[in-house]
Amino acid sequence: MSKPVEVTDASFDEFVKNNPKVVVDCWAAWCAPCRMLTPIIDELAEEKVDVKFAKLDVDKNRAVPQRYGIMSIPTLLYFKDGQLVDKTLGALPKAAIESRLANL
Repeated sequence: MSKPVEVTDASFDEFVKNNPKVVVDCWAAWCAPCRMLTPIIDELAEEKVDVKFAKLDVDKNRAVPQRYGIMSIPTLLYFKDGQLVDKTLGALPKAAIESRLANL
């Protein structure tokens, strides 16, 4: 069973660098759309064994959101081989996220 990994400003770069395909869910506990996205991210983490999923709490970690220009949440950051290749805003349906994953 694969679950999303909690990352911080300190662990973010190493996690992205050490995994070829990564999706980072930038979220906050008070954000209702973020909570709607959580079960979808959990499902995808179980189903997509070739993609590593991470969660970054933007209230506790400010450097990464600032670096990637995150102004609203939820934001998903898609990385391939350590490089940002896509970014989506809002609580997207599972199918929309899956179509982005197909491009990783």
